[in-house]
Amino acid sequence: MEAVVVDAGSRLLKAGFAIPDQAPSMIIPTQMKRMPEDGSLADISLSEDVTVDPVERGFIRDWVAMEDLLHHVLYTGLGWEIGNEGQILFTDPLSTPKAVREQLVQLLFETFNISGFYASEQAVLSLYAVGRISGCTVDIGHGKIDIAPVIEGAVQHIASRRFEIGGIELTKLLAQEFVKSNPVVKLSTSDVETIKEQYSCCAEDDVAYEKTQQSCQEEKHTLPDGQVITIGRERYTVGEALFQPSILGLEAHGIVEQLVRSISSVSSENHRQLLENTVLCGGTASMTGFEDRFQKEASLCSSAIRPSLVKPPEYMPENLTTYAAWVGGAILAKVVFPQNQHMTKADYDETGPSIVHRKCF
Repeated sequence: MEAVVVDAGSRLLKAGFAIPDQAPSMIIPTQMKRMPEDGSLADISLSEDVTVDPVERGFIRDWVAMEDLLHHVLYTGLGWEIGNEGQILFTDPLSTPKAVREQLVQLLFETFNISGFYASEQAVLSLYAVGRISGCTVDIGHGKIDIAPVIEGAVQHIASRRFEIGGIELTKLLAQEFVKSNPVVKLSTSDVETIKEQYSCCAEDDVAYEKTQQSCQEEKHTLPDGQVITIGRERYTVGEALFQPSILGLEAHGIVEQLVRSISSVSSENHRQLLENTVLCGGTASMTGFEDRFQKEASLCSSAIRPSLVKPPEYMPENLTTYAAWVGGAILAKVVFPQNQHMTKADYDETGPSIVHRKCF
């Protein structure tokens, strides 16, 4: 049985057996509905607060919910049998606390009785997915943005940057814009999320963005409840906020400048290797026009060496941007488990969860 690879994001969980040239067989929402103890649905309509987020800003926060989610993924979704569990590789967000890693290992070995475990950082895995071991990843997730230089398969943590903003903030921004332009329409967060994914795009540059704010073609979108919303200049605001964070009310540099600043704190002999092997990943990075805008901003930046983007190999699945870390995990699983570089049940029983820091680095 192939090892299972799990990439648990704040919004979507990607899971499947380690087959690198295929998309993950499960891409499901991480958010779950809280059910009454007796399993009845009678009281759910009385309470709005029935959802729970096992993962927040990339890190597991609700372990009870995570256990339920993994049980569904492994046994129902992927067909594991109780008593015959296999091996599992987890993707680690940038700067995962040691305590979170240890608790995950404990959960998997003691509750799920897995036979083997490995974890690797998402930045490294995203580079593996495009055939690189050195480069820099710009991961725009639902709950965070991670910029991580990687040299020879090792994240340069001292130069890495994490920003506690992501798709959540962009969804809120879009909702605020719609309140101004469509004051009568009542929008749920789910509605805004859907519109963001379907319509959001990036202007060619800041001048083009300013033009869209003055005059922009409008479209009508019918919501599930029958309301009709007009979408115009708002669609460009979401992407622009990544290049002009002041739109979000933040005093910060745009994403390309942040990348250059991150790499500038690494030894200068590695600058070219890192900048010329830049990988965009995360759902927001797949926005229409984002890659072109990123490349254009990169060509204008003050750095002597300009960032350039790595294109995924043609044989890789479509939409690789959205699950690059999972694909990299599938590639790595094909190496670490057959070569016995992983953490076994015997390792865990002998040393405890702390061995994860020695085995997975």
